[in-house]
Amino acid sequence: MPLYDLPEISCPDGYRVLRPLPHRSPEILEMIEREFSPAWRAESSVALARTPCTMKVICPKDPSHVLAFCCWDCTAKGFLGPVGVLSEARGMDLGRAVVLSTLYSMREDGYAYAVVGGAGPVEFFRKICDARPIEGSDPGIYGR
Repeated sequence: MPLYDLPEISCPDGYRVLRPLPHRSPEILEMIEREFSPAWRAESSVALARTPCTMKVICPKDPSHVLAFCCWDCTAKGFLGPVGVLSEARGMDLGRAVVLSTLYSMREDGYAYAVVGGAGPVEFFRKICDARPIEGSDPGIYGR
């Protein structure tokens, strides 16, 4: 997906997007494994080990409750994901806000494009930023 023409970010009132600090890693990784998968925990641990980390999270005013997260540069350079929104927070546009915030950070890091490996809900990414499947990319990097 191209990063040079991203839509504006709007985070719902009462929520904020931030990069988590290292001391938050254990609780965030536990949540990711519990709510999503051990594989996503492993990928996300790479993002949290970097300085600055390559993960964005969305929290309510109380930053101890992560509702959504999005990583980049975990599996490969220029890759977006994993991305997750807790089931209790779906339908609130938190996924859109955390993904767009991450794409802006990737653009600031010098990327012109981002790749979503194993995109899953392709329509979700298409709506957010006009992402498109790359022909011949299945199973892609994950097939190794």
